[in-house]
Amino acid sequence: MLNVAVKAARAAGAIINRASLDVEALRVGTKQANDFVTEVDHAAEAAIIDTLLTAYPDHGIWAEESGRREGKGRGKGHVWIIDPLDGTTNFIHGFPVYCVSIALMVDGRLEQAVIYDPTRNDLFTASRGRGAYLNERRIRVARRTRLSDCLLSTGFPFRPGDAYDTYLKLFADMLPRVAGVRRPGSAALDLAYVAAGFADGFFEMGLSPWDVAAGALLVTEAGGLVGNFSGEADFLEARECLAANPRIYGQMVAVLGKYSRFGAAAPAATPAGNAPAVAPPAPGDGDAPW
Repeated sequence: MLNVAVKAARAAGAIINRASLDVEALRVGTKQANDFVTEVDHAAEAAIIDTLLTAYPDHGIWAEESGRREGKGRGKGHVWIIDPLDGTTNFIHGFPVYCVSIALMVDGRLEQAVIYDPTRNDLFTASRGRGAYLNERRIRVARRTRLSDCLLSTGFPFRPGDAYDTYLKLFADMLPRVAGVRRPGSAALDLAYVAAGFADGFFEMGLSPWDVAAGALLVTEAGGLVGNFSGEADFLEARECLAANPRIYGQMVAVLGKYSRFGAAAPAATPAGNAPAVAPPAPGDGDAPW
């Protein structure tokens, strides 16, 4: 199933790369203010779904542009969660930070993940219990232990109704505590970078399941933790996501917990609960994840 997801992601990436040669010729629509969709989003999503359903016609689909369709028969418990182009605003401006994100959830558990960056030909993959990889090389979360040494990534509110005031307070609270904060513009790629150790942590509000599903499995299979701002595992549909290595995770919860819609948590909180959670992976190659 992972190989089929990789095939689907590369097919979408080829469509995206061709379109990137002339982005000004694209038809761009607006779902709501500052929330864009292009013909490339639709074409890439169609290519992904066609590839997946050709191999697994009974599986369910949960995609950003075309919505949700239930699986049937033996495939009823299998749901592919798809973001065909995460970072559309970047894409239509020619800013080369965007990706394809595909995850497979089986009976409420994330089992397979692919994030493909077509601009760099970077392929991030993960299977539950088998580790996370970048271009077939094993990756691990960063080993830093002090929040003050960390580089974090985030996403700014951009839609009407987003909690601008809350985010500005949160950002002002976090910024002086860390070495730096970046806003690349693709949550899925941000999570992949946490898994690879390129960033030490990630936090964002207002996210959808297709933004975080694949990246969450990458992070946990790389030895990190993912949850909501309170440190609980309810993140997939919670519209708030926090990811980091276990030492930094607790320190971020201590700062972000009071901004969570789920209430503040203790500073050393770790994920818990009954959401479609991603638990820490089983030991892999013997290295501690921090």
